[in-house]
Parts: sequence; C-alpha cells; structure tokens
Amino acid sequence: MKYNCLIIDDEKVLADSTSEYFNLFGVNTVAIYSVEDCRKFFKDNTAELILLDINLGDGSGFDLCEELREKTNIPILFISARTSDDDKIVALNIGGDDYVQKPYSLGVLLAKVKAVLKRYGQAATTEYSDGYLTVDFAAKQVNVNGNTVKLTALEFKLIAYLIENKGKVISKKELFEKVWEDKFTGDGTLNVHIRRLREAIESSPNEPKYIVTVWGDGYKFTGGNE
Repeated sequence: MKYNCLIIDDEKVLADSTSEYFNLFGVNTVAIYSVEDCRKFFKDNTAELILLDINLGDGSGFDLCEELREKTNIPILFISARTSDDDKIVALNIGGDDYVQKPYSLGVLLAKVKAVLKRYGQAATTEYSDGYLTVDFAAKQVNVNGNTVKLTALEFKLIAYLIENKGKVISKKELFEKVWEDKFTGDGTLNVHIRRLREAIESSPNEPKYIVTVWGDGYKFTGGNE
C-alpha cells in the first residue's frame, strides 16, 4: 500500500494521535513504532515522506536513516525532544531533510508535511548537462563525471532550483520560500544542505565552482564557469 506519510516513533500515543490528525486532513498516514517495524513496512508498502524519531526502543533513528538512505531518497524529517544543536547537525549530515522539535504543534507539523509532499511531488521535465555534471530533472537523478551521486529529495529540489536560475543570485529568503516552501527553516539548515550539495558535485568542495556564495546576498549556480 502507498502512504503519504510514515511516522516512526516509539511514543505510541503521540504517534497514533499525529497519524489520526494527519488522516483527518487528507494526508494518508500510518504510524509504526520501531526499527524492525520499519523494515517490515517497506517489504510491502511505500511512503512519500518519513517522520523519524531519534530514540527508538530497538535502535537509533540516526542509524535507521543511514540504512534507509542506502535504498531511497524520499524525504526524512527527524522529530525529537532532544535540543542539542549537535543532534540537529548530525540529523542533516546523515541524510535527514529537516529537524522538528518535540513537543510540536500538530497544525504546524501538518503544514510542514504538506509543503514537503508538495515539493517532492513536483518534477521538472528538462535536463542539465555540461559534460561533467548531469541533472535529470524528471528522473531526479544526478551524475558527476559519469557516476551517479545520492541526494535527498530536498537536496535535489535545491540544486534543481539553483540550476533553473543559473547565473542569478538567489537570496536565502527566496530559497526558503521556493525550495522549503515554509517559514520554519533557518540559516543553519540551509548551510548544511549547501555544503552537502557541494560535497556531492564539486571536484573541490572548499573551492566551489558550481554553487558559489555571493557574500551578503545568497548563492548562485554558475555552471562551473567561475
């Protein structure tokens, strides 16, 4: 069966209530409670988005995220009561798309989930290629020097938007509005995703030629010409 949203959280009451709320508003959602439940789920089901708790009864959400990233690039939003900035950085570095703090407002979380589902469902119809970097927008696939690189759904959305605006300086505010499509994202999250993109596509991430920083203004995709 195909679901819009999969919640993986060992706080059963919270997971079930969140799932019920989402379903009331048209987001087809199911809740499960462990790492093993997740492995069983994907044998017969699919999901467009995962809400993943860091602390699970039978394992770590961080480890599960890394395991999932070997098989899929669907969006993963971490949900956790942990407040350490280090946890947030780790969550993004291992392939998470965002980090939601518990306790959360169901209405705010629903809005974020709908925004993610909307952008994940959007597919472009063209391709960018310069001989070194190839981005197939329809297939959501990126190749660097002939090798396929793994990107999360949000990372792909980000590079696609930058490419679509090649040569134009894109402000952080515009990226938050057009890529994240919500108002709950900060500079730290954007910086992590830009760094991960550079590590994926640049021959020298510390001296980027594709995604360059325009200090005080934002970022620009140059096509490797700078």
